Amino acid sequence: MPCIARTSRLALAASAASLALLATACGGSGTDASGPGDGKPVTLTFWSATAGAKETADAFNKTHTGIKVEFSMVPAGPEGVTKLSNAVKGGNAPDVATMDYSALPEYASEGNLEDLTAGSGELVKKEFPEAVQSLVALGGSTWAVPFDVTPIQLFYRKDLFKKYGVEVPTTWAEYRTAAEKIHQGDPDVTITNFGGGDPALLSGLAWQAGARWYGTSGDAWKVNIDDPASRKVAAYWDDLLADGLASRTPLWGEGENKERATGKVATIIGAAWSAGNFPVSYPDSKGKWGIAPLPTWDGKPSTGMYGGTSYIVPKGSEHTEAAAEFIKWVTTDPEAMTARLSSLKTPSSALPANEGMRAAAAKQFDSSYFGDQDVYAVAGEAADTIVPGWTWGPVQQQVTSAQMAAGGDHTKMLTSGQAKGESAVTDRGLKLDK
Repeated sequence: MPCIARTSRLALAASAASLALLATACGGSGTDASGPGDGKPVTLTFWSATAGAKETADAFNKTHTGIKVEFSMVPAGPEGVTKLSNAVKGGNAPDVATMDYSALPEYASEGNLEDLTAGSGELVKKEFPEAVQSLVALGGSTWAVPFDVTPIQLFYRKDLFKKYGVEVPTTWAEYRTAAEKIHQGDPDVTITNFGGGDPALLSGLAWQAGARWYGTSGDAWKVNIDDPASRKVAAYWDDLLADGLASRTPLWGEGENKERATGKVATIIGAAWSAGNFPVSYPDSKGKWGIAPLPTWDGKPSTGMYGGTSYIVPKGSEHTEAAAEFIKWVTTDPEAMTARLSSLKTPSSALPANEGMRAAAAKQFDSSYFGDQDVYAVAGEAADTIVPGWTWGPVQQQVTSAQMAAGGDHTKMLTSGQAKGESAVTDRGLKLDK
């Protein structure tokens, strides 16, 4: 009997610990991991935009005979999610892919994922922190396996801070004071790039401030994107930009890299995965950058997450058992982390959610760029301060698109996101609690 999806008009419920998500009526129908019975290995197609993914797949192929992984690089962010969605609709999706945590509820609730509970549910429970489990175990089912945690951190130019007599800020008020002092010392230097608007970074900073963009009341969704905590964050950054203390150069572009490489910005608001980019993008600044906890609103250690990767099996895969075996290896076997870090062109500094993988990464990663700082130890301490209770909603990709169209006005990003979030929930036939 064919599996009939029953998700499109069912309400979804969420809590701080678990998103009650009703997805497809049946799980995967994959083949046995040992192969199709003709002595040939199972061939898995694997799509990802993550650094070191190709090296990981290559290492798996060298050490496993029953499964062969064919890797393809795909775009990151919403573009990659759209490509995957189109592939699922067209019946030519890969067997394994990586996906940002923020996209999972929406993608799963639309019936685009295989249920991994049977093959990976126990793995997630035993091998990953509870706080990360809540991002992938939705509605009593496991829809993905975590790879990393992504605490937001402060990267700062030690030489510029010393030159202008600035201490590493521990609060956002101190951060603004540092921005004023540095900009007064040299009008060509700003505290950071923050132009163009990055919805993922805005959400992470709102997360730190105590925002909860999604929640439920009974069987109805609450959309709280334009809430007081988020408005405080948006106003703070819009004011820094208006006063010329932060650069309007768009994030994720050539101009951003040029400013950072030439000492025109004194800090970068990044995540654990950002560290690996420094030796590649700013090679002449070795020894000049330091890493510190993200400034907070009240002086108490806290942070949010900026992105984050999980492994999924898109709907329609005929090799779910083999896929589960590959995913287990790539998320928990230290050899997988060693392979990921072997990429000299784009070294990964992702902070694995699995403790064993984290130890392997710390041993392998070259932290000399940051002087005597242990990149993984610093990131691990930051991960311990991630504010608990954040959940993503069933329409976040649409919210992200609306926010990206807001032109870098962070306050407008919130109002646009709120409006789109509410309309998208009702458009999907879900209940909205206003």
